Amino acid sequence: MDNSPVSYMLVTANVGSVFEDPSRLLKTWISEFLIKVSFFKPQFIGLHLQEVGGKTYEKSMEYVQEFIKILCESTELQSYDRIRVYLDEDYTSAENFTALGNLYFIEKTLPSVKIWNFLTHEWDTVEGKSIHTGNIEAVATKEKAKFPQRFFPECKWSRKGFLRTRWEVKGTVIDLVNIHLFHDASNLAACEEFPSVYCKSRRRALVHTLERFHTDTVNGTAPYFVFGDFNFRCDTEGVVKKLTKDLSIHRTLNIKNDHTKLQYRDDVGSNILTIGKKEFLHTEHQTKFKESWLQQFDRELEPLKEILVEYPITFPPTYPYEEEPTMPQNYMSTRCPAWCDRILMDPIAKDLIVDENFSSKDYNVVGEDMCMGDHKPVYLNIRLKVYQGIIVCSCKHAKNHFSDASCIETTCLHSSADLNVLLECLKSKDSQNLNTFNLSHIDVVSVTPVSPLVSCNSKKPPPISINVTDTENDESVCMCAVFASSDNILAESNAMIGAICSKCRNIIKQQPTEHRKTLISKRLTLANDIIVNRVDTHFLSLNSYVSSKCEPYTPESIESHSPQPECLDYSENDYDDSVDIIGNVVEADDLPKMVPTMQQTIAPSQGVSPRQLKSRLESLTLNRTEKAFDRQTDRDLKVKKCFERCCCHIL
Repeated sequence: MDNSPVSYMLVTANVGSVFEDPSRLLKTWISEFLIKVSFFKPQFIGLHLQEVGGKTYEKSMEYVQEFIKILCESTELQSYDRIRVYLDEDYTSAENFTALGNLYFIEKTLPSVKIWNFLTHEWDTVEGKSIHTGNIEAVATKEKAKFPQRFFPECKWSRKGFLRTRWEVKGTVIDLVNIHLFHDASNLAACEEFPSVYCKSRRRALVHTLERFHTDTVNGTAPYFVFGDFNFRCDTEGVVKKLTKDLSIHRTLNIKNDHTKLQYRDDVGSNILTIGKKEFLHTEHQTKFKESWLQQFDRELEPLKEILVEYPITFPPTYPYEEEPTMPQNYMSTRCPAWCDRILMDPIAKDLIVDENFSSKDYNVVGEDMCMGDHKPVYLNIRLKVYQGIIVCSCKHAKNHFSDASCIETTCLHSSADLNVLLECLKSKDSQNLNTFNLSHIDVVSVTPVSPLVSCNSKKPPPISINVTDTENDESVCMCAVFASSDNILAESNAMIGAICSKCRNIIKQQPTEHRKTLISKRLTLANDIIVNRVDTHFLSLNSYVSSKCEPYTPESIESHSPQPECLDYSENDYDDSVDIIGNVVEADDLPKMVPTMQQTIAPSQGVSPRQLKSRLESLTLNRTEKAFDRQTDRDLKVKKCFERCCCHIL
């Protein structure tokens, strides 16, 4: 039995700016990434991307497909015969869109690798090359969620969230989580105090995510690596105090755009530091923030240091770099440079790492001397122990039922109560709050990793609902048979047409072949027999007949707009006249009858841009004017008739 550790290369990269200028940045980015792959030659590659397609989604999505094609067909990745790609590209779905992308490449010498199915709660063997793009809500081998809006109250719409996968590689189970947290919208607000309002929002979202994993009784818990764009910023208040010692502060106001700036000047009146909403400029901007003093202000992880572990940072801040290829090591003067892109893990995952020869070169940036966009990708090169089974916490908060009769149930230790939420259990070698199922004594051929869903009392997990709708009959359709590999399950489903599925609680319905094909997906094939699973979102939307182009909103741009319309709340007294979804004018008397139809017709994901709103308001005003004119005309006619008949003036 081969007990040698498995080598992993985990990479996180915010590629938004790369896809906005693909002609100059895309090939360079891919080249630098492949150079690292060739250097380390890992057996397992996990590449987590944020802002896939950039901010101009419609224009950039074509380059995303080219990006995937170049990677999959590259010479450096020819020995990786198993590929799994998850790209959330459905920017028209405001309630689900995260712009996250998880790419995994598995070397052919690695034995059987399995991936967790979050729908059937079973392990699926990873074979071949599959790419899931577009709307990936129905893909069962991933868990994706968008953060609740309450975490980012300053932003009317956000595409921040996480995308998780679970892997069993040579008898060791781990979770790989891609995450994107909220940014600092204003430098002026960020430097008022620490933690800033943005820091608190990020912390709420991160703790929410970790708590969700820790209390997942359906899929169980597993050691996890969380790597993505955390948008962690330095203690801006502390940085400003250090940089402005013995300087005088001056406040300026631009009357034209009503923007305030803070200028810190020396004794002779020269500006040393300028801070605006989106401006952070120091006279020694390109050298000052690459010095070691800045790390003392990298403090966002301090309250979570007991539950999230990170290797020492030896590289400069990863954001915000110039997007000009001729200035690959220069920072933009928009933000205080910070380590936004990180690779973190829980203490249990850290214990799985074999790190005797770990060095600063194993946790560093990709393309240090090349332009990689405004974010430098960060990588972690590690080796993990094999045949460790699944290590879980058996506390009352993260209860897992195993078939093993020796299952221990204790109460875990908690972190600071200031967070007011349950975090993660602390890892201790001498404590009994962890259950380790070691499979090293089992022969490699017969390894069966312990499944976190097997219950001691055979209690079935709660039903899972699938968000797939039959657009012809407005019914939720059972999709369990689609993901089932057994012919018996398919036959059983066909025999129960019209019944309710016991797993997902949806209707089991036989769709016509053509309709089923368009409802689920369209399959494309690239070179090397790569399967691309692109879901056609047109057939997944109940209001696809409404023609409207949404204008994607990005928090970085005030001028952009959200694809999520404001809450539609109609009442009888709200309007005198109104406009229905087709554009016809409706009288006030008919409005109460029309309201239910509007609420049913307008889906939450249907965007209303300011241009459309303006057009509708203009149409509404015009119709009101025409109606008033028509009423006055009718009145004049009646008066004229009365004069002709009885010569009486009627008021």
